[in-house]
Amino acid sequence: FVLAAIIVNVGLGLLARIAPQVQVYFVAVPGQILIGLVLLAVITVILALPIRRATVSGTGRVDPFRAVRVAMLAKASSLVGAGVAGVALGLLAFLLTRPVLPSSDSITAVVASLVGGIALVAGGLYAEHLCTIGPSDDDEPPPPEPGVTPSHH
Repeated sequence: FVLAAIIVNVGLGLLARIAPQVQVYFVAVPGQILIGLVLLAVITVILALPIRRATVSGTGRVDPFRAVRVAMLAKASSLVGAGVAGVALGLLAFLLTRPVLPSSDSITAVVASLVGGIALVAGGLYAEHLCTIGPSDDDEPPPPEPGVTPSHH
């Protein structure tokens, strides 16, 4: 991530120096926000897929520590995505209710954040769903013996 971000930003800086009339960062920043949040959502789901495969098939062994880490990443992703989307929605409402409409560049960045936040929430919730397992046989209480009435305390 870091190396790719450095390369992209150096390339954008060079493009801005070569062609100063092109507003590179007004296009690049919303794209980076959107790509970063969507990429995080996709990675979270990809990390949860092997856990789901192992629990559904019943043949694979699941490392419980890895499963908990991925489930917590999924939960954190959905919470961060909800925060980003909420802030972006508030900013969008603020920008659109002003007497003078802001530039389209401002609205583009806010909409990119909103879409990326929604994607992160969706990816986090789906990954969280992939990390859940059904009740096992050990979780069910044993059936009552015939002729014995259960006592209620």
